[in-house]
Amino acid sequence: MSRPLRIALIASARFPIREPFAGGLEAHTWALATALRRRGHRIALFAAPGSDPALDVQELPVHLPRFSDAARADLSMTEPSALAEHHAYLRLMLDLSVGRSRLPYDLVHNNSLHYLPIAMAPAVPAPVVTTLHTPPTPWLESAIQADPTRSAVFTAVSDHTARVWRPLVPSAYVVRNGVDLLRWPAGPGGGPLVWFGRIVPEKGPALAIAAAGAAGLPLTLAGPVGDRAYFRDSILPRLGGRIRYAGHLGGHELAALVGSASAALVTPCWDEPYGLVVAEALACGTPVCGFDRGALAEILTPDCGRLVPYPDVAAMAAAIDGVLRLDRGACRARAEAFCSVTAMTDRYESLYRELLS
Repeated sequence: MSRPLRIALIASARFPIREPFAGGLEAHTWALATALRRRGHRIALFAAPGSDPALDVQELPVHLPRFSDAARADLSMTEPSALAEHHAYLRLMLDLSVGRSRLPYDLVHNNSLHYLPIAMAPAVPAPVVTTLHTPPTPWLESAIQADPTRSAVFTAVSDHTARVWRPLVPSAYVVRNGVDLLRWPAGPGGGPLVWFGRIVPEKGPALAIAAAGAAGLPLTLAGPVGDRAYFRDSILPRLGGRIRYAGHLGGHELAALVGSASAALVTPCWDEPYGLVVAEALACGTPVCGFDRGALAEILTPDCGRLVPYPDVAAMAAAIDGVLRLDRGACRARAEAFCSVTAMTDRYESLYRELLS
């Protein structure tokens, strides 16, 4: 048996890694940390304050700075939250680079969206793997270009994401996100349509409401309100009657809601790097009707969902009837074959050991 590894996982500093999750990135990081620990690896999770203590969290020192009157008068001053995040990651990477952290690590796996773990990776005396969870951004692109050796190791969460990063990262390993099939059990279906995720414009919940209304079917929405103005102006006035907001649910409560739904609507208004809600819905046996954007077409097959052009609400409404007729067992089978946390963890373990061999 291969020896357990000592792995530092770097998470987002913006939201705690705990249920109910703020979004797919936090859910993914929790699932990966949990799966690796179950396999006997020694995991230290560097994450925002308030993260799940069961994960041996090393809290990132995110402290809002205090500014003098003179500094506040500077019109070019950076947002205090951005400065706090910058210094938290700077301290972490300095500690990792000179070995001041309390546990020596075989490998560092960066799942944050911050530029410093990428820019400072060459200074760390252990391999650093960075997972690309987003489309290219100026900060991340500039951090990659700051390493003249271009020796960093990258993974991407889908073929789509690997493809859009290819001009700068020509050889990213594709390791798709996975879901814990025990935490997302197959449900009976038969209930209202469901939409779940972060309630922000780019996730398009207002379009899901419009599609459900055009199809004459009830819809339940669930998820954290990430954009309060959008929720107030575009979602709240349309609640009532057949449209219900269940709140920010976590764990078994959210899985039960998704498993009881007759179908899930997935309405991205951007190119989804992966689409974790699709995998979660399929694990519950719930077929998906979505917009054909980003990586969704990599997950869905004709047996478990339908994709329509974005932003064609009428086409989505027309497709729902066919989605309701899909076999829930086929949906669960697709999740088991393609979207499991076991398969994801196998791929990461294989990559870790390849880098260390």
